Amino acid sequence: MTIPSENLPQRLTMRDVLPEDAGNAVLIGRVWDVETRGPRVAAFRGEDAFDLQPITATVSDLLESRTLLSDVKAAMTTPRWRTADIIDASMSRDPKRPHLLAPVDLQVIKACGVTFVDSMIERVIEERSGGNPQKAADIRGRVGAALGGSLAGVRPGSKEAVEAKKVLIEEGLWSQYLEVGIGPDPEVFTKAPVLSSVGTGAMIGIPSFSSWNNPEPELVLLVNSRGAAVGATLGNDVNLRDVEGRSALLLGKAKDNNASSALGPFIRVFDEDFTLETLRTEEILLKVQGPDGYLLTGNSSVGRISRSFEELISATHGDHHQYPDGFALYTGTLFAPTQDRGEPGRGFTHQMGDTVEISSSHLGTLINEVGPTEELPRWSYGIRDLLGYLQRTGSAMTQPASASGD
Repeated sequence: MTIPSENLPQRLTMRDVLPEDAGNAVLIGRVWDVETRGPRVAAFRGEDAFDLQPITATVSDLLESRTLLSDVKAAMTTPRWRTADIIDASMSRDPKRPHLLAPVDLQVIKACGVTFVDSMIERVIEERSGGNPQKAADIRGRVGAALGGSLAGVRPGSKEAVEAKKVLIEEGLWSQYLEVGIGPDPEVFTKAPVLSSVGTGAMIGIPSFSSWNNPEPELVLLVNSRGAAVGATLGNDVNLRDVEGRSALLLGKAKDNNASSALGPFIRVFDEDFTLETLRTEEILLKVQGPDGYLLTGNSSVGRISRSFEELISATHGDHHQYPDGFALYTGTLFAPTQDRGEPGRGFTHQMGDTVEISSSHLGTLINEVGPTEELPRWSYGIRDLLGYLQRTGSAMTQPASASGD
């Protein structure tokens, strides 16, 4: 099933999608190859896109290599596709041409919640309003007054956080969201099944049972089986605010639906010029454009995150939990839109046909259009299909890291 892209207000070009310094970046992605009818691991350099399948079976496999950078650079010899053609096909959602997929494959899709104070307060409001946006404005004022303005600068698990917790309990405003926001342990959950994420240009879904929802623009870290961050991409952790607001136990229903996890456009691999330090001050920009002319803009400043990348990774991976194929980790968002869209007091919610652009200077642009979940293409390509494709095409398999005794 193909849904046309006429609603896109502006079809992004190669220059729009690539990072600003793409000439210095090592970019990895996945391309649906119409000739072999399957996903190929690819590297991108300017106008040229290179097929990496001769050296690696999966992105997960590639990110395990201790010589990742040299492996990729050595394989970038003869281009197989043109980057501009792949991006154009992705933006027009043309399945008859090679197009981008989500840049991950066997990695588990994990996510951290409530890692920014501002969005933490909005989660409290969601909970206290029971998912009713009309009650949100009054509760927002009460929470702000109880906090003396803001919790900005309070370190989770610190003495100050404990004191803030006492005040909020006394005011009757303590919440499980505040527990993970300023308490000792972060929230980490499984966002989506393996191979279910969609890439740039694809539709993202809002199910019919939600009437209050929003995008969540996030920095996503790529972590290998050893717990080492090896690259990053952009993500949209599509969220149903009314569903999660009814009960945190409905997190799975609020977060994991068809086409609710968008990742891309590429994984940018860490090298001497692009590291975790680079990302600590990254600005993630958001633009939502409605078919009715509505426009919402915002940003998520990674520098304002309340927990370090290392803390979020160690809360996910360690002696308590291993990921033999690695994982992609949504690191949370500062953005929680309160701008009214229509009736005063109802805040922001998506409309069908909205386009969502998430971008940053080092990672490029992820763009998706909102549609009804139940009418979007069904998720049908799973692990069995991928294994069958790899067997059929004889794709290269490198030695697993665990086989070497590491």
